[in-house]
Amino acid sequence: MLNISWSPEFCFSHPVAAECAAHSTFVLHGLWPENNDGTYPANCSEAPGPADPAQYKDIYPDQGLLAHEWRTHGTCSGLSADAFFATARTAYRSVKIPPALANLKTQTSMAPEEILGLFTQSNPQVPRTSLVLSCGHNYLTAIEVCLDKGLHPVPCSGVRSCRAGTVRIPAP
Repeated sequence: MLNISWSPEFCFSHPVAAECAAHSTFVLHGLWPENNDGTYPANCSEAPGPADPAQYKDIYPDQGLLAHEWRTHGTCSGLSADAFFATARTAYRSVKIPPALANLKTQTSMAPEEILGLFTQSNPQVPRTSLVLSCGHNYLTAIEVCLDKGLHPVPCSGVRSCRAGTVRIPAP
């Protein structure tokens, strides 16, 4: 599962975080191996992370998050650290951010299905069944894309989407 977080929501409570300096909209949180029942294996080995973590600054400006993502999720992927982060980069770059969200100037509110509809319009290769919207306290927190090992969209199973009628989306 590819998790791309809505940066303005995270940055509201973490204003000095490295990823907040760019004032981005969606940022890569992680690529998570997932079981068919929606659970996630975690901390599968003590395998070392990438030899040169700085080569992934474009997707993980915070090296602490990179280390966490490797230790918690990457070690369960069956890939080397470099292959895991290269795959995460490819998956993240394959998702087009809808212009209505990429160019947001003021806070807005939308129904979760409307937001997911924007993603399917911008990413016609991704069926609606492969998308999940996460929210917290009725604020958009992330979009998740369910993928197979070849990074092809698959239906999400066992993953619950935001149940709010409307979510607020703070501007960058």
